Amino acid sequence: MPRIPADSHDSRRRLGVLQQIVETVNSTLNLEDVLQHIVELVSGVTEADACHLYLLDGERKSLILRAAKPVRANTIGKLSLGPGEGVSGWVARRRCPVALSKGASQDPRFKAFQQLPEDRYEAILCVPIFCRDKVTGVINVQHRKGREYGSQLVGLVESIGRLVGSAIANAALYEEVSQRRAELATLSRVSAAVTSSNYLDEILRLIVTVTAELMHSKICSLMLLDKTGQHLVIRATQALSKEYRSKPPIPVGKSISGLVVKGGKPIAVANVAQDPRYLYRDLAKKAGLRSLLSVPMMVNGKAIGAINCYTCQEHTFTGSQTALLQTIADQAALAIQHTRLLDEASSARKALEERKLIERAKGILMDALKIPEEAAFRVLQERSMKTRAPMAEIARAVVLSRDLASWH
Repeated sequence: MPRIPADSHDSRRRLGVLQQIVETVNSTLNLEDVLQHIVELVSGVTEADACHLYLLDGERKSLILRAAKPVRANTIGKLSLGPGEGVSGWVARRRCPVALSKGASQDPRFKAFQQLPEDRYEAILCVPIFCRDKVTGVINVQHRKGREYGSQLVGLVESIGRLVGSAIANAALYEEVSQRRAELATLSRVSAAVTSSNYLDEILRLIVTVTAELMHSKICSLMLLDKTGQHLVIRATQALSKEYRSKPPIPVGKSISGLVVKGGKPIAVANVAQDPRYLYRDLAKKAGLRSLLSVPMMVNGKAIGAINCYTCQEHTFTGSQTALLQTIADQAALAIQHTRLLDEASSARKALEERKLIERAKGILMDALKIPEEAAFRVLQERSMKTRAPMAEIARAVVLSRDLASWH
């Protein structure tokens, strides 16, 4: 790992460091690997005691900690800074670097995080990450002891920020393409399930399983209205929690899913364990559930149920994630409608066959007993009541007896 002192004027060494940055970030298109390589290199060339890399979220509203050295798993992806918040937020908004040589924690722009002991460090160098002249994040270098950040070192880290901005953009593009490929594959599997001849419960289990994988969801559940149309019941989930699987029905208009069905529009919740609209907050805490995205399943403009995706960490669902889950919900609704229509057609066909069977049995009784049609029907009806067997079975027995008699 190359190291240079803050006051180095060796341009060839600077060029070597930048070349190593380029080679490193071009060695992989995996975004997380790229980010970790960046903080390792920056930490090395600046002889930093800590290095943090923040990226703007999809809405470009918050800076999210995406990589750090030392690595602390409980902070990556969880710590965030609002617009202009902290030194890093100030740098992202002003588009210029900040170098605090001592007493960094006393700077009015400073924001402390209990999860980061590095906040006690004396010196901070923070530079913006640019991509196509837009700020996409910041690199934050920290030292335990006060030190001067010379112009050569600041310029080097700024150059790194511009180089890695393009690398991050390429990695993000690769990640987006991979995500789209996964989405298309999932939608293809859902579509295949919808048009298959599998039983409905099997289709719904497949839908929640692949949806959970695609959405990186801890629990995905599919809820449908009961026969009364007043309550939602869980019909499919990949959740292992017995408590969640046995969750009581939810009244329409109550809790998040009930509100989604009543309003026919998606609802996203940052933390269900704290949202007063969510009925089972204790269950959510016990199961470790945090954020929820719930979307309606619509058929002919009417909601018949909802699909819910939970995460185990607080998560801001993007517009594209909501649109994706809504597409899956629409496919699931189509599967349910398709199956119900088949069931209705099958029931109608069965009823017609049974009616024809009863008519034939009546004819046999009328002929054998020399009785009118109404009396023959009463014979079948009384026999059905006495034996507690469906009338169609009694009629089938009459027809079978006549057929057997005809063999002799």
